[in-house]
Amino acid sequence: MLPYVVIACLGLCTLGVQAAELLVGQGLAFTSLKTAIASAAAGDTISVNGGHYAEGNLQITKPLTIIGRGNPVFDGEFKCEIFTISASNVTIRGVTLINGGRSSTKELAGIRVEAGTNIVITDNRLIDCNYGIYLAKARKTEVQRNIIEGKPDKELNSGNGVHLWSCEGVRIAANRITGHRDGIYLEFAAHSDVEDNLVEQNSRYGLHFMSSHSSNYRKNRFSRNGAGVAVMYSRHVEMTGNVFEYSWGSSAYGLLIKDLSDSKICGNTFHHNSTAIYSQGATRTAYLGNQFRENGWALRILSNGDDNTFQNNNFSRNSFDVGTNGELTNHLFVGNYWDRYEGYDLKRDGIGDVPFRPVSLYAMITERVPVSLFLLHSILVQLLDHAEKAFPSITPNSVIDQSPVMRPHTVRNFNSP
Repeated sequence: MLPYVVIACLGLCTLGVQAAELLVGQGLAFTSLKTAIASAAAGDTISVNGGHYAEGNLQITKPLTIIGRGNPVFDGEFKCEIFTISASNVTIRGVTLINGGRSSTKELAGIRVEAGTNIVITDNRLIDCNYGIYLAKARKTEVQRNIIEGKPDKELNSGNGVHLWSCEGVRIAANRITGHRDGIYLEFAAHSDVEDNLVEQNSRYGLHFMSSHSSNYRKNRFSRNGAGVAVMYSRHVEMTGNVFEYSWGSSAYGLLIKDLSDSKICGNTFHHNSTAIYSQGATRTAYLGNQFRENGWALRILSNGDDNTFQNNNFSRNSFDVGTNGELTNHLFVGNYWDRYEGYDLKRDGIGDVPFRPVSLYAMITERVPVSLFLLHSILVQLLDHAEKAFPSITPNSVIDQSPVMRPHTVRNFNSP
């Protein structure tokens, strides 16, 4: 058996030695990347010198590494997809892709992966491509340090910056994505990591996350996106250390949650949103150590959720801290800081001696009669809320923080209750 192992290892080493570097550029062996790809053997590296290449429909069907030297620009001239990958062990690094094709029948991209494992797409610029990077059935793939800039169009005609469908083990990190329909879209993308991205000014969602279980997103900034961020139909999701900001509008949210279970939302910052978190059907989800400041609603929680925990969060200068459409079953509010709390701490242990009810009467009225918002900050509203605090009758009895803290929590990530 040993001689066969030795022969196999020698064969692999020989393949590694045979890997070649092909050069593309003016006055070099290849003046076209398409011809270099056709001539390359599996495992080769193609280095492309700076310049303008009016090339598209570049089909990669074998393991290759394509590296740009001096910022080569590939121009799809609005006619076609630029790179299409249908192989494993492919790297594309250091190129600029512009003017990707448009189609009413096909989702054309700057870079499309149709299937493959160990794909690396890094340090590229994708400008005015319908879809920036489109991954389908990709495994163990990295998309990092790319700049992806769309030109906003009607939502129906524009694609997403980074789009994942039926993928597993994809890492999307340190990208800057702007001007698309959704900045990042994940559907059936399990075990994915989305981290350190700046996603701003996209026409719909900064992150749209559907049926993507056991995934994490952390330390991202989602700013000024049309509808904020949506996480739907998923379980075992962790959202840590993100910033959700400047999502304004009647249908805009810092974070929209629908049918999420067994998840954690920890150490995030929500500020200047119409609604920081809108939660529908969340179950066994922990909201720990988040900062809610200067939002319209900090939390809008529909009564179809169950067994959620809100602990050690800070609520400051929000128009409404908590809104709901009914009783909240089996939810726990504990140890939060509320800037509206008017209680006292005779024991001097940092915890208020009387409970706090974060749902105001006026918040309940606006849930049922939205037009009543025009009374915000009026004396009538203040009188109604004070009367409800003295004799609670309409606000839900189940939404009560039994141990509100007197001072804001230090900003940090909370990993457990």
